[in-house]
Amino acid sequence: MQILLYLLAGYLLLVGIVFLVQRKLLYFPDPTPPAVDTVRLANGMIFEPWPDRGPAFRGYVGANLPKGAPVRGTVIVFHGNAGSARDRFYYGLALEARNYRVVLAEYPAYGGRVGELGENAFIRDGQETARLALATFGGPLLIWGESLGAAVAAGVAADPALPVAGVALITPWDSLPDLAQTLYWYLPARWLLRDRYDNLAALNRYGGKVAVLVAERDEIIPAPRSQRLYDELREPKRRWVFADAGHNSWPVDPRSLWWDEVLQWLESGNGTGTAPES
Repeated sequence: MQILLYLLAGYLLLVGIVFLVQRKLLYFPDPTPPAVDTVRLANGMIFEPWPDRGPAFRGYVGANLPKGAPVRGTVIVFHGNAGSARDRFYYGLALEARNYRVVLAEYPAYGGRVGELGENAFIRDGQETARLALATFGGPLLIWGESLGAAVAAGVAADPALPVAGVALITPWDSLPDLAQTLYWYLPARWLLRDRYDNLAALNRYGGKVAVLVAERDEIIPAPRSQRLYDELREPKRRWVFADAGHNSWPVDPRSLWWDEVLQWLESGNGTGTAPES
């Protein structure tokens, strides 16, 4: 009996620790601020802190579109939970090559920004970033998110005041409590979480086009969690599956055809119905 009491006490202690440090388990920010006014990549492409690298800093914008070239729209990218926006220039390489203005959004408490970690702070801030980008660069406005960023993207798209033309989500989950319970089955994870990130509810409030991109062998967000999100979404929707890809090994190569497929589908006039998988 005494052993059982010790085991119970240890379990309750573990539950308490997880509850107290949960945001350190979920968020892994790089707090380093922008070091320069212009970031020049090895291939010559340029990205600039936006709107500047001072207190107004909200992320990075590509500065590579030819003058006078037709711009297909503005894409705001919300990145995953680790590092910062400057680790995601590969989005700019792919999307600017297809004539989109690209804003790599930064979160509060990441990349030198002040603010709090957490769902409410991230989504409110993302909505402000979207409004500013739309006012500055014009539309149509596409919202793009990866992993944690997919949850922020869903919350931003759910804002009825934002004219979001389409949403693309890479390795998304359905709801954070459901994901946490899957990963930490030995804990009452569903009831411990402060941040809920219910992507399914947010996207069904949005009601527009949603592209869901699933990593078949995702070791962090199991593919069934992404699949459930897709299955429960209302139309219009389409799914892509990256065969044999893990959470951080999906094909980022800007030459990959799936970039074109996703963008063309989001742009197409008739989004009703589920298109064949790619």
